[in-house]
Amino acid sequence: MTLAIVAFVFTLLAGVPIAMVLGISGLFHIIEIGNPQYFSVITQRIFTGMDVVGLTTIPFFIVAGEVMNASGVTNKLLDFTRSLIGHFRGGLAYATVFIAMILSAILGSANAVASILCAVLIPEMKKDNYPEEFSGALIASSGILGPVIPPSVTFVYFSVISNVSVNGLFMGGIIPGLLLGAGFMVIIGISVKALNLAKGEPFALKRLFSSFLHALPALIVPFIMVGGIMTGVFTPTESGAVAVLAAILAGLFYRKFKFSYLPGIFTRAAITTAGIFLIIGFGNLIGWSMAIDRIPQAISAAILGVTTSKTIIILMMLGMLVLIGCVMEATAAILIFTPVMLPIALAIGMHPIHFGIVFCIMLTIALVTPPVGMVLFVTSNITQISLNKLSRAVMPFVIIAFVITTILAFVPGLTLWIPKLLGIV
Repeated sequence: MTLAIVAFVFTLLAGVPIAMVLGISGLFHIIEIGNPQYFSVITQRIFTGMDVVGLTTIPFFIVAGEVMNASGVTNKLLDFTRSLIGHFRGGLAYATVFIAMILSAILGSANAVASILCAVLIPEMKKDNYPEEFSGALIASSGILGPVIPPSVTFVYFSVISNVSVNGLFMGGIIPGLLLGAGFMVIIGISVKALNLAKGEPFALKRLFSSFLHALPALIVPFIMVGGIMTGVFTPTESGAVAVLAAILAGLFYRKFKFSYLPGIFTRAAITTAGIFLIIGFGNLIGWSMAIDRIPQAISAAILGVTTSKTIIILMMLGMLVLIGCVMEATAAILIFTPVMLPIALAIGMHPIHFGIVFCIMLTIALVTPPVGMVLFVTSNITQISLNKLSRAVMPFVIIAFVITTILAFVPGLTLWIPKLLGIV
C-alpha cells in the first residue's frame, strides 16, 4: 500500500484531477500487490463501479438544479420568506437558511444549493448592507444542508458502496438536517446585534398571503419529494426524475422556463455527470484493490487493538473524517473510506444507517471547513469575496455543525427515530 499512498499524495498535491488521482493510486496498488491476473480485470472493475442502478438518480438531480436556476423559483421563495420573517432584525439571514432547507429537499447537492443562493441572495444582502463575508459564509454553510436533507446525492453514494438502505438514509437525514438549520439560525441570532443586521419591511398579512400563493408550487415540491419516498409512491432512485419534472412544472408556472433552455441544461449536466462517474469508477478500482489486499480488515484490527471504548473510537473516526474531508472531495472519500470505517462502526455496535448519516454529514461539513472546503471555493468564485475573509467568517457555522454532528454520533435515536417509525429499521 506504500506505493499507492505515495502516488496518491504526490498526484493530489500536484493538482491532478481527483478521478485521475484515484485511478493512478489504484493502478500503483495493483502493481504493488504483484498478481498479474488482476491487470486483466482493471477495466471491468472501473465499469462495475459505474454500472449501478442507484446512480441513475445523480444526473437527474443535476438537471433539476440547472432547471431551478433558470426558473426563478428561488425568487418566489425569497419573497415569501421575507414577508413571513423579514420584519425581524436579520430576517433575510433567517430566510436564507429556510430557503436552503427547501432547495435541499429538491436538489440534494451542496454546490447546487450554494450556487443558487449566491445568485439570488447576495445582491439582496448587499442592498440591506450585510457584511459581505457574513453573507458568503452564511450561504456556504447553508449549502451543506443539501447533502443532508433528503433526497441526498451523498447518501446515494454511501448506499451504493455499503448496500445500506438508501430509503433509511434519506428518512434518517430529516432530523439532522433540521437540527443543522436550527443551529445556523442560532448563530444568526447571536450575530444580529454584533453585526447590526437590518430589519426588512413591516409585517403585512396581505403581502404574506399573496407571496405564499405565488410560492406555493415551489413549497409543495419538497413535500412531494419526501412524502413520495416515505409513502412508497416512488423509489429514492426515481425521486431524481420527479425532481426534474417538478422543477420544470414550477418554472412553467412562473413563466420563466423555456424548453429552448434544455439543450444547454442537458449539455452542462452531461459534463458534470461524466466527471462524477469517472470519480466513482476509479474510486471503485482503488476500493477493490484495498479489499483484495485486506486493508479495511487490517485498519479495523489496528484501531480495535488500541482501544475497545466506543466513545474513543467514535471520536477517533470523527477526527479522521474531518481531516479526510479537508483534503479530499466527498465522493472520493466515501468511495475509499466507507469499506474501511463501516466494519469498525459495526464492530462497536453502531447501526449502519446511523453511521452512514454521521459519516456523510462529517464529510459534508468539511466542504465548508477552511482552508480547502470545496463549497468555500464555489462561493468565493461566485461572490468574489476573499477566501481568507470567507474562511474566518464561516468558522462559527462550522463549529456549531461539528457540535451537532457529535451529538448525533452519540444519540442514535436522532437519526433512527423516523426510519423506525416507518418500519425501515
